[in-house]
Amino acid sequence: MSTKDWIEKDYYKVLSVAKDASADQIKKQYRKLAKQYHPDANADNPSAEAKFKDVGEAYEVLSDTKKRAEYDEMRSLYGSGGFRSGGAGRGGGAGGYRADQFNVDDLFGGGGGANDIFSSLFNRGSGGRSQARAARRGADAESEVTLSFDEALEGVTLPLRLSGEGACDSCAGTGARAGTTPRVCPSCSGTGQSSRNAGGFAFAEPCRECRGRGLVVDDPCPTCSGSGRARSSRTVQARIPAGVKDGTRIRLKGKGSPGENGGPDGDLFITVHVTPHPVFGRNGDNLTVTVPITFDEAALGAEVKVPVLGGLPVTVKIPEATQNGRTFRVKGKGAPRKDGTRGDMLATVEVEVPKKLSAEARAALQGYREAMGNQNPRDDLMARAGGK
Repeated sequence: MSTKDWIEKDYYKVLSVAKDASADQIKKQYRKLAKQYHPDANADNPSAEAKFKDVGEAYEVLSDTKKRAEYDEMRSLYGSGGFRSGGAGRGGGAGGYRADQFNVDDLFGGGGGANDIFSSLFNRGSGGRSQARAARRGADAESEVTLSFDEALEGVTLPLRLSGEGACDSCAGTGARAGTTPRVCPSCSGTGQSSRNAGGFAFAEPCRECRGRGLVVDDPCPTCSGSGRARSSRTVQARIPAGVKDGTRIRLKGKGSPGENGGPDGDLFITVHVTPHPVFGRNGDNLTVTVPITFDEAALGAEVKVPVLGGLPVTVKIPEATQNGRTFRVKGKGAPRKDGTRGDMLATVEVEVPKKLSAEARAALQGYREAMGNQNPRDDLMARAGGK
């Protein structure tokens, strides 16, 4: 790769971020792409490995404020014509550009200025050692739990059994057979990175001999085949907050897979499923309940007992001439909120028609019918419908 090719490389495009992207946006996009193209997830895929290297190379520059400023300055000079042939005897027309005569050192007055800039940009000089191998964040984990209606309302702490990749128990993550120890990689001196020369400057890439670990295993662990990683199971105490709803996705920071080389642990994402309750329903922060009442209670009024989830029943006053389907609000008997308060309970009355009448009840209702005379509640309906 020539120096010109290197300057033309657009790190912002590699990470798919805007040129004014914040440090958090760059970090978030890097993590996404690094996970997507990581060699562990793309075995025998040279294209993904190459993209993984490009992404790491771009992040190394854009995540460092000083390096990013120097890179932006060089790109700006190049884009505005700063990298041009200077004299008439060097060709290129009036201020023109000719790739075969391009010399970055012209910009800095010779003396290896370009190499000095690039050495600063990548924090290494010619023949210098690369930085220590970078820490790697642990992978995120996914799990699901099913809660009862009561547990979802009040909150619960559950032990979750998780299976995933972590440090091998047999070798404690070293990758070496028990009783032996790995040795420092002679190619990268334990840094996990090697330096590749490209057009007069060097940049880092994972060491091919140790594959970025910084260690070489001569007698590999039979359990993990020398990788230092193995499938394992562990138990995590997961706190499900009060008032959680069906389908909610909860994030528990640092409860995912362990990181490597001192990197942070991943996160655990839990999807919550809530089983229905035989009596109560839910509408946002409010609980709902259907309360059956008799015809005489609706017509004459009454005081009826209404159940409360996890508490003593409350008395609701039903006024005279209450219509079927009317809803009464009971304050503070609903689902808990994040601020510590509770929603309300919405009690909807449903007039229940008796399935069997005694002789006395039938006679009383017959008397009621005669007392009402010719009153027909459907007269208004027919009139509005245009009927006769």
